[in-house]
Amino acid sequence: MTKPSDDQHDDFDLFRQTMGDIKPLGNDKVTHRKAIPTPDKTRAKQERKLADHYFSDSYQPLFPADGPMRWNRDDVDRFELKKLRRGEYVPDMMLDLHGCTLAEARHELIALINACKQQHVHCANVMTGIGTGVLKQKVPAWLCQHPDVMAFHQAPLEFGGNGALLVLVELPESDLQLR
Repeated sequence: MTKPSDDQHDDFDLFRQTMGDIKPLGNDKVTHRKAIPTPDKTRAKQERKLADHYFSDSYQPLFPADGPMRWNRDDVDRFELKKLRRGEYVPDMMLDLHGCTLAEARHELIALINACKQQHVHCANVMTGIGTGVLKQKVPAWLCQHPDVMAFHQAPLEFGGNGALLVLVELPESDLQLR
């Protein structure tokens, strides 16, 4: 090993003088804590799980071939369908699925039904649009699989007509008596 020359000694001295009052950092490592999931994230995750639980894409219900899209649960009076068709139920909530993917539509449909139950809304409007017809076919098949959906019918023109469905959501008995 070679000995440092006088030029190098001068450089070291100059460096020491320049750095005179500066103290080295003790620890420059930062430890980040794990992100705590927010209630919104956990709720969205639960709703996605519910959508996968309730809705199956392989299930193909038998809908009437003639007339508008309609369905009612076996324990629901068919007169409810007639009321929906006539527009006697006015939707208090609306869901517009235009531009949604199938996964987003499933998630939004679960969120709508849950919101209807929480806010005591008996009738909701789901707008699928006509477009390519994928959502128009899938949404009714999904709705008839959900246990809280009593019935649905193609919406009257003022609520979307051929591209929308009016959906009756089952509420607890105490909520129905208040209406």
